Amino acid sequence: MSITVRSAERADVPALVRLRLANAEAHVRLAPDLYRIPEADTVRRHFEGLLADGPSVLITVAELAGEVVGMSEVVLLPEPPDHQILQPRRGADLHTVVLETHRGQGVGRALVAAAERIASAHGAAFLHAGIFTPNADALAFYSASGFGPRGTLLTKERATP
Repeated sequence: MSITVRSAERADVPALVRLRLANAEAHVRLAPDLYRIPEADTVRRHFEGLLADGPSVLITVAELAGEVVGMSEVVLLPEPPDHQILQPRRGADLHTVVLETHRGQGVGRALVAAAERIASAHGAAFLHAGIFTPNADALAFYSASGFGPRGTLLTKERATP
């Protein structure tokens, strides 16, 4: 079966909401103290706002047999300011979701390939895929797609009074 990857359109909003909520549910299972399931109406309004002026090249959807089964979103980041030590190269965050029932069929690979082209066309020199370490499936997927570690993100919860 052929995978079609295209820019998301307003008609895709219900599918985008379904994908976002499915992704949230999977993350809540991994770490309920860190993740939550947002309200469907809030997610719907978010995507309607992003797609209000027409298709979004930064959000792509993957279709199999006419059904949206995955999405990717490229979030462009600003270049580091002149006063910082990082080289002035623009990056982008990448968020990819594929319905569990359609994983292992090349959907994610097709979405990442499209996201790489989109990010490059918008001047991004690299993509970040922020993965919660216990998410072994996501780590394996992104590693197989050529992503590798870049530093370590350390976190400290602020003390509560």
